[in-house]
Amino acid sequence: MRVTLLGSGTSSGVPVIGCTCPVCTSDNPRNRRLRCSALVEFNQRALLIDTATDLRQQALRFGIARIDAVLYTHAHADHIHGIDELRVFNLRHLHEIPCYGNRDTISRITSYFDYIFASEPGESFRPFLQPHQVEGPFELFATTIVPIPLWHGSLPVLGWRIGDFAYLTDTNRLPDESLPLLADLQVLVLDALRPRPHPTHLSIDQAVELAQRLQARRTVLTHLSHLIDHDQVQKDLPPGVELAYDGQVFELDERGSISGQKGGPR
Repeated sequence: MRVTLLGSGTSSGVPVIGCTCPVCTSDNPRNRRLRCSALVEFNQRALLIDTATDLRQQALRFGIARIDAVLYTHAHADHIHGIDELRVFNLRHLHEIPCYGNRDTISRITSYFDYIFASEPGESFRPFLQPHQVEGPFELFATTIVPIPLWHGSLPVLGWRIGDFAYLTDTNRLPDESLPLLADLQVLVLDALRPRPHPTHLSIDQAVELAQRLQARRTVLTHLSHLIDHDQVQKDLPPGVELAYDGQVFELDERGSISGQKGGPR
């Protein structure tokens, strides 16, 4: 299984428009962050986590040629507003794309983008999507997909586990029943918005504390704001915990070994 972090930034992206702070004006490529999303490739299929606002840019930058399904974490703008870009993949492969999320997410997406799901014919080509509301684990492309219930402030959202990889963004609290679903991970991608606490996201310290509880072999902190300078924060993190960056790649195999992309973003 191959995982690519397509974006590691918060809802504004980094640099933030009009900001002249040291991170936004940094020449370090790891301080330039598109909106959060990930691509998981296995069994010759490509599974996208969230249709981020920057999906077109991400697809061009990282050479994404196909999308076979989408897992949605929640329906906030930065995680869904790239949805119309999916129509290109419909045209290329001539099949509908199944999309999965909890009841709230699917309801919001079908309401916000009603033109996609309208039954009457449209005058222009629109994405051909098949929404699925999930209540528990399901099989997709001969692999078990496990939704992980999370809280994003007062909003119920989902993380996702695929094999020994889990992706938990936009959360400030895990219910107790979700903890056993995250045992024995090779790679955990975890929300960590900024150094100080936030009402709907984990801070760096909170994320590190949770990572130490979950004991994944490797924990990668994502959804990073412009309050986080990559090199400065990275040097203070404990072993086994690191900051994400756009274009970071992980290769996971059945023997339990992990390889990660070295060097800067592509």
